[in-house]
Amino acid sequence: MNVHFIAIGGAVMHNLAIALKLKGYNVTGSDDEIFDPAKANLEKHGLLPQEFGWHPEKITFELDAIILGMHAKPGNPELDRALELGLKIYSFPEYLFEQSKNKKRVVIAGSHGKTTITSMIMHVLKFHNMDFDYLVGSKIEGFDIMVRLSDAPIIVIEGDEYLTSALDPRPKFLHYKPNIALISGIAWDHINVFPEYSGYLNEFKKFMLSIEQGGSLIYYKDDDELLKLVMECFIDTNPDAPLDIEPYGTPTYKYKDGQAFLYPLVHNPINDPIPLEVFGKHNLTNLNGARKVCNGLGLSDFEFYEAIRHFKGAANRLELLKRNESTTVFKDFAHAPSKLKATINATKELYEERKLVAVMELHTYSSLSKNFLGQFKGSMDRANVPVVFFTPHAIALKKLPPITVEDVKEGFDNKDLQVFTDSSELENFLRDQDYKNATLLMMSSGNFGGMDLKGLAGEVCKS
Repeated sequence: MNVHFIAIGGAVMHNLAIALKLKGYNVTGSDDEIFDPAKANLEKHGLLPQEFGWHPEKITFELDAIILGMHAKPGNPELDRALELGLKIYSFPEYLFEQSKNKKRVVIAGSHGKTTITSMIMHVLKFHNMDFDYLVGSKIEGFDIMVRLSDAPIIVIEGDEYLTSALDPRPKFLHYKPNIALISGIAWDHINVFPEYSGYLNEFKKFMLSIEQGGSLIYYKDDDELLKLVMECFIDTNPDAPLDIEPYGTPTYKYKDGQAFLYPLVHNPINDPIPLEVFGKHNLTNLNGARKVCNGLGLSDFEFYEAIRHFKGAANRLELLKRNESTTVFKDFAHAPSKLKATINATKELYEERKLVAVMELHTYSSLSKNFLGQFKGSMDRANVPVVFFTPHAIALKKLPPITVEDVKEGFDNKDLQVFTDSSELENFLRDQDYKNATLLMMSSGNFGGMDLKGLAGEVCKS
């Protein structure tokens, strides 16, 4: 098979390219810019384009498939050439489905927790030597790449609700047709694509209805909006749907000496508390959802708990940067209101007696939109020192109307909130804090203007 990637440098795209090469395909690709880690990963596997840019001469009848990434926009010279020749063009979710039509497809969806739940399932399956393929949105310990495609009978997919490609405005998760689907919760996001909350909800409804007959839906029962959708799609209107519908909630857990312990239900074969590497209500809830999925794949509760106690978490999800006897520094990917609140609550739960310095960067399209800022109200209220950072440059890159420091303060509605627009001023402020008996939590899908977080963590833990 000869496969060409248009926009090969994307996070998932370059991992898919590597997975296909490892499968024995002839893979080529183009992009106008590629950054690390994608650049280094592609170079390692001999897939880095010799020169950046778009080269329509690469598009020929010898190609069996073209895979189009989100970075390639309408009018892309290679895309135009492929359309002109009438070649088969796939988005990566379409191609992933083509590669998995004969597998049992597990799709993890939701506005938050997707990567963590997918990672937990992958960890447990690997622990028990089960053969499976996967697509996950983050680097996971024990896995070299973020995509695997083989002859395995199962595939575990992190199902994203964002748009598919320049040719296809549908959410990615609508392509996968799951046999087992999990939805972790729904909280409005991606307002550049879904300007109305009702439209966002409707895509999750379509996802539920895309589950294969005889499949199963696993959902977080304490999310009111999600429960309404489940009732609307199945319980009220179609109670005889050939579908297994299973709710899950938060298991019983406690903390001791800065570590979470899980207390399984009495009917489970393990009665002793299970020590965990992860913590926080949201992560323990995610764990319970992952358990339900693993049950659906043939693993018992005992087998799940045996493996999950060793799970250390996905990259950038409450990742420990540094600690000493009285100070701990974490970084996290949290950027949406629900994620922000869950992450702050988790760190406060773990070290309830400590001061919490919580720093959040407004970096996504939604978070930098003035009309969305009100969604953050109350999200940082448990932090002792709440801090928000944003840059006018990030707003300009996204071609959004400017926002002010006052707009941010009004949106978060927190009288203690500190707001910075200069990374050096933010770093000076953070270095000046007293971190004796304190936690520093850095949350962003960006990089705080290039701040050296590991260096900062080292300085904080010396004080």
